[in-house]
Amino acid sequence: MYQSKILNPELAALLARFRHTNYIVISDLGFPFWPEVPTIDISLTADIPTVRDVLRATEGRLSIGNAWMAEEFWQHNDDTVAGEYKQLLGGMNITYEPHVEFKKRVPLSIGLIRTGDSTPYGNIILESA
Repeated sequence: MYQSKILNPELAALLARFRHTNYIVISDLGFPFWPEVPTIDISLTADIPTVRDVLRATEGRLSIGNAWMAEEFWQHNDDTVAGEYKQLLGGMNITYEPHVEFKKRVPLSIGLIRTGDSTPYGNIILESA
């Protein structure tokens, strides 16, 4: 039997397809639907799970080359929340850009994981190394 920390079969399949230079979006509960991007909705209720929960569950299992977030994140969140993202990404540099520019990257992704997160501008795009 296949064993993985990820129990959701759709999510496990998406992560298995995450190859060199592919993008994956991990979004909050209010992120717009993108018809051209396969979406796995794992939201249960507000803040269950969060984007950080997904990062925690995949920690050490994905090779991440780059990460992007909306620069508006800083207007609505403190250093503690930002530190959690950085810690979960192994301290890698996160590029912050206007959310309008951030959303232009979404159609390039191989999948979107929608969470129940209510962290303002807590969405993240990961690029595999």
